[in-house]
Formats: sequence, structure tokens, C-alpha cells
Amino acid sequence: MERDQAFLESVVKSLVDYPDDVVIERTIDEMGVLLTLKVNKADMGQIVGRAGSTAKAIRSLLRIVGMKNNARVNLKILEPEGGTGPHHHEEAGSVSTSAIDQAMEDLKNL
Repeated sequence: MERDQAFLESVVKSLVDYPDDVVIERTIDEMGVLLTLKVNKADMGQIVGRAGSTAKAIRSLLRIVGMKNNARVNLKILEPEGGTGPHHHEEAGSVSTSAIDQAMEDLKNL
């Protein structure tokens, strides 16, 4: 397991209630490294955080880990199967903000 993937696994498993459900896939293409994260649907709120703050922090740390290893590292958080999306108005902003932040980061990296 590469350092970036091991780092992400360690951080995410320490945040969630169902660490055995954490799955991280690592792919490399012309854009760099893409880590795709799947967690139990009950843990999505802990990973995204209020207004996307946790997801942003994890992405920032992964960029630093990537820079240290001369790689561009991006994180994609998958909506779990059977996920119904946000249940409260405030959470709706969180998921939307996270998706927008990721899209902006993807555009910056083009």
C-alpha cells in the first residue's frame, strides 16, 4: 500500500464508526493519483463534516502528502449504495459544498 493510501486509511478509520467498511481504491492517470473512498452510509456525515470542512481538511492533508512524494493526489468520496443523500437542510449544503469544492479543485488542476 502506498503512503498516501495508508495515510488516508488511517485518518478515515479513526473518524468513522464502521472502520471495517472503509474501502480505498488507488488509481494513477495523467492527472496524478486518485484515491476513491467508500464508507458505510452511516459514516458519511463524519467524513464530509459540517459545510464540507472534514472532507476539505482531508483533501488538503492528502495534497501535502502527495507533494512530499512528488505526486498530485486527489480524493473522490463515493455516495454509498442505498444512500439517500442529506436529511437536513444544513447537511444538504455540506454535500453540495463538498462537491463544488472538489469540482473547483479539479478545474484548478487542469
